[in-house]
Parts: sequence; C-alpha cells; structure tokens
Amino acid sequence: MARQPKAPKDKKSDADRRVEAAARKLGFLTRLPPEDEHDNNLSDHTSSGSSSLSEEQEPQQERALEQHQREPELEKPNSSPPAEYETAPEFTLSAGPARPAQQKSAKPGTGKKGAAKKPHYIGHRQRLRERFAAGGGNALADYELLEMLLFRALPRRDTKPIAKELIERFGSFAEVVNAPESELRKIKYIKDAAINEFNLMRAATERLLKGELAKQPLLSSWASVLNHCRAAMAYEPREQFRVLFLDKRNRLIRDEVQQTGTVDHTPVYVREVCRRALELNATAIILAHNHPSGDPTPSRGDIEMTKEVARVAKGLGITVHDHIIIAREGHASFRGLGLI
Repeated sequence: MARQPKAPKDKKSDADRRVEAAARKLGFLTRLPPEDEHDNNLSDHTSSGSSSLSEEQEPQQERALEQHQREPELEKPNSSPPAEYETAPEFTLSAGPARPAQQKSAKPGTGKKGAAKKPHYIGHRQRLRERFAAGGGNALADYELLEMLLFRALPRRDTKPIAKELIERFGSFAEVVNAPESELRKIKYIKDAAINEFNLMRAATERLLKGELAKQPLLSSWASVLNHCRAAMAYEPREQFRVLFLDKRNRLIRDEVQQTGTVDHTPVYVREVCRRALELNATAIILAHNHPSGDPTPSRGDIEMTKEVARVAKGLGITVHDHIIIAREGHASFRGLGLI
C-alpha cells in the first residue's frame, strides 16, 4: 500500500510571527499573505529554497526584531494616530458637576415638627406684665419690679436671678436704683444699658415729685416735700446741702444743691444762701441735707449752722421754714424737734 505523503506541518513559529509584525510595522512588508494562503504555499517556499523576503532584507528584519524586543514600539514618523484614538471621545477640563448645597443638619428640637422652644423667661416676663397691669406696683415684690426694669436692658437674659442678687446686695428697690455706679457694675451683667435704666428711673421720679411740689404750697403738702427730698438725697454716698426757694405763696421757685461734701460733712456758707435767695426773689426757704450714715439725728454743727442762717435771713426779710435731715432710715425736722 503506497504511503501517502504527510501534510506539511505549519512551521511558522511565534518568533516568525513577531518578526513579520515588526517588519510590517517598520514598513519592510506592506502586506502579509492571509493565514490560509500562507499555509498552502508554505511547502512551495521551503522546497524551492526561496523566501518572500530578499537576502538584503533578512538582516534588517533581524535587527528590527532585536530593536522591537529592547525598546517599546515606535510609531512611524508623520503617521496618523491609530483608529482607536481617532474615534476616542474628546475630553475637556471643567470644574466638575455642581455639587448640591450642603444642608446644615437641624439642631435637635428645631424644624417644623420640633420647633425651637422659647426661653423659659419669655413666659415669665409675660406673666409679670399681666400681674402689673392688673394690680400695679403693689402686686409685685421689689425684685420683680427690678426684673421688669431690666427687661429692656437685658432683652435676651433671665433677669430674675440678677434682680434678686441686686436686692440681696443693696437691700431694696430704692437702694438699687440709687446705688453708686461703681457698686452696681460689680454685679454680673449690669453694664451701661442697665445703669442707664436706673438713672432714667431716678430722674423720672425726681421730676415727677418736683412737678407735684410746683402745683401747690409746700407747707400744705409736707409729705410731698419729704418725698421729694428723700428721692433726691437719701441714697447719695456723700453729704449734700440743698435749698428750696419759695415765693410769697410758699410755692417752689427753685430747688438747688448748694454744696457737696464728704461722707460726714459738707460746708455751708450763710452768705451764699442768702445771696441766692435775693437773686430769685424768694421770701422763704427750706434747708435740707442728708446723712449717708443712715442716722438722721442732727449734730451740734447742724444745729448751730441752722440758727446762723435763720438769723441772717431774718434780717433780709427771708423766713427759714425748716431744716430737714434725710437718711435711709428716716428723717428729722428741726421745726418738729423745736430747734427753730
């Protein structure tokens, strides 16, 4: 039985394929035969000893293979970019997509369902106003009146503990309002705004009492005289000597502070008192001064000075109705004590 010739084996190795790829890339081969055609003609090329590459191209092919193995693939100069680059989408730099505004997380107890609760003192203030509207000042304690007085000065703070501390420190509503500014500032949260409220309250009280004195004769409204003097001087830290000048109907012409002294003494000049009375055409005067110590008892110096003023004024046709000593704990009247 005749033996059939064996089909030629594919002697094309991986190295040969790499050589052909490198040669084609470098331009030595413009076209590679199809795989099937190459396989069919492989036996013809081997039997004839001829090659598709010339002898001059073989060394170049080997060098190209070596260069291909040593270095990365090189593009042919002035060659067009590969198709995958031609079809790649264009990219441009941008700031990126706009991020949604970051929302702050709501604090506990806020929002529509959990609305922020109002400070507890807001309701307290409203209740105080209602009580004051219904019963006036008599319906409130001293510290509660102070609370209301501080509402405007401290709109965002609970004034109740501050008012209680003021009362504890100074003793009463009147003593707080008339306290020295330096002492008031020692209390926490008592600043310019609160002190201005106290000064306004004191000035309004004095103006109100003085207005009452001008409407009627002073001798017929002795309580008004005492109230006015007490509001003006009772809480002053230093002695003041004050003179109330009256006309023929015993109505107030002028209320003036003649001298301001120390904590226990103030000088009085009889001549200046009488001269000012003549300038104002006053026919009568009432003397008044305060004792910062709190004790209204007249001293020997007070008695002697009063007698001297009365003696000189009488010679000028001016009557001294009284000399009043004002203190925190009360008052003393020279006429009531029989000293005039």
